[in-house]
Amino acid sequence: MHVRYQSYFEDMPCYLSVHDREYRIIDGNRRFRSDFGDRIGEPCYRVYKDRDGVCPDCPVEKTFVDGCSHGSEQQLTTKDGRPTPVMVHTTPIRDASGAIVAVMEMHTDICEVKRLQGELKRSQARYVQLFEEVPCYITVQGPDLVIQHANRTFRETFGPAVGDHCFRVYKHRDEQCLVCPARQTFADGKTREHEELLVTASGDRLSVLCTTAPIRDPSGAVVAVLEMGTDITQIRRLQSQLASIGLLVGSISHGIKGLLTGLDGGMYLVNSGFSKSDNERVRKGWRMVERNVERIRSMVLDILYYAKDRDLDLADLDAARLASEIGEVLEKKATDANVQLAIEAAPDAGMLEADGKAVRAMLINILENSLEACRADTTKAQHLVRFAVRRAPPWVVFEVQDNGIGMDRETREKAFSLFFSSKGMQGTGLGLFISNKIVDKHGGSITVESEPGRGSRFLVRLPIEARPSVQPAASAAVGEGGDHEVRAGSG
Repeated sequence: MHVRYQSYFEDMPCYLSVHDREYRIIDGNRRFRSDFGDRIGEPCYRVYKDRDGVCPDCPVEKTFVDGCSHGSEQQLTTKDGRPTPVMVHTTPIRDASGAIVAVMEMHTDICEVKRLQGELKRSQARYVQLFEEVPCYITVQGPDLVIQHANRTFRETFGPAVGDHCFRVYKHRDEQCLVCPARQTFADGKTREHEELLVTASGDRLSVLCTTAPIRDPSGAVVAVLEMGTDITQIRRLQSQLASIGLLVGSISHGIKGLLTGLDGGMYLVNSGFSKSDNERVRKGWRMVERNVERIRSMVLDILYYAKDRDLDLADLDAARLASEIGEVLEKKATDANVQLAIEAAPDAGMLEADGKAVRAMLINILENSLEACRADTTKAQHLVRFAVRRAPPWVVFEVQDNGIGMDRETREKAFSLFFSSKGMQGTGLGLFISNKIVDKHGGSITVESEPGRGSRFLVRLPIEARPSVQPAASAAVGEGGDHEVRAGSG
């Protein structure tokens, strides 16, 4: 029987060693002797780790103390210097009286386990890197729609969203969306694709193409949903620009048709007046021609400004002189419309850095809009447009106030939108949109207050020192108009 157990001890496919209370190795099996040499009688800490003292947290020591088995993970060094990771298990050896006289220690080679763990770790790191570096927005959501994981692109755009509900992070909502593709994927396990308008942490709006896919456990149950979002904002802006060009062509066609009709009418009156020697008829026809030529000029200038995204030509402008010059330009138009135009320039209005041509065009557009609003109002005996400028650091503030027809809420909110006009065939819908674009490009702001029948008040704030905003060229059409519409409506 002894021979049989000795054979078991020798042939075990691991390192077996027996230690006394002085940590000396008093016996070792064949594999131990093969890899560590015939070092019976030497301390285990010197044989296994080439140390001069007992290893910290030594399992052999623990077993001698409490008589229990102990285990740990260690790294041994063989006689040829090869590091060998092992799992250690100890067990007490007792004499007939039950006293612990030695401890047997078994070291199981886990080199292959460690190699596989290393491969798994490297593989996981690669997948984590792929997840982090994918150039789109990726989240993993639980059944409660709480974001469990989010990649770097998502975090940089929407903020630290892990632990929060997707609808609160994506759309700043306090309740679930009415149509929720993630919920649908949880319900039937199918992939969904949808387009969403999301709001970033900084308040920007993005058009995003989202795809949801199920994440299943080993039994096949859907335990999470992966949602991937691709930013298609630039594509949608380009599509909007193309659509805007179509609208522009249609708007111009209708506008030109009306203007040509007006010119034809005016020329008919002029020609018939000459043939009949009717000077009043000639004057009436010529006034019609002048009005329509002025409308053509305004339309062409608006279209040219809209069609090309120009850099600002900055220069120092005298705000009071600018207001006075604009008043002189519009004086005749105000007189013809029977509207009093009052110019109020504060003595300390001072200088500002701006594009003179652009700012003049912007202010003239707003003032002409107010003059038209007064002309269209037949309920008041007298009409007034007040144009004031003052300094309110860091801004120079231009104020245009009229007592014309005013605007209801819908008109007020759309006033700065592309192609929106309350003038019917007489307007292109470009004037206030371009004015807003000019103000925004200078880094300023424009707001409007208005009520039907009580007139309107426009406030334009331009920075004293220029701080031009940088707008992507593709957003020069509808993308900017959408932003300005909200901004203008806030006044």
